Amino acid sequence: MADEIINRVANSKLQVIDLEDFYPEGKRIAFDIKDWLLEGLVLREKDFRTHVAEHDWSQYQDAYVALYCSTDAIVPDWAYMLISVQLQDIAKLSVIGNLEQLESILYAQIISDLDISEYQDAPVIIKGCSNKPVPANALVLLSQKLKAVAKSIMFGEACSSVPLYKRKK
Repeated sequence: MADEIINRVANSKLQVIDLEDFYPEGKRIAFDIKDWLLEGLVLREKDFRTHVAEHDWSQYQDAYVALYCSTDAIVPDWAYMLISVQLQDIAKLSVIGNLEQLESILYAQIISDLDISEYQDAPVIIKGCSNKPVPANALVLLSQKLKAVAKSIMFGEACSSVPLYKRKK
């Protein structure tokens, strides 16, 4: 009779955190304001306000929106603020930046609100591979937050993790 295969990882106190599990569902939209600028470079307030007033904002319902300008235009802060005011009751969130920055901000909020008490004095692995866009900044923020409670922090998979932190006795 063959020896029974025992999954030592499943039987250990090791806690695995997969940030992909916290991925907020919803459409992501990159909103480039260059088309609302004169020749893509100059913001004329009256024309810009007209674009904002006439735009169909309903297409951003429950979406995450990244506001940016793809040209070298100097865009005053109030322009992004004006757009975000329109999106406030429609979109889930709007930020200034590209889609990667949007994901980073989303995860910063998630990690800030994350209850880490279950990881008290536990060895923790932050899972490395994911199919969803988990930004590197989220991994950094999570490891920093876990350091306050975890016995140890590793990155990767249980079979091949990289040690990051181990509490000194």
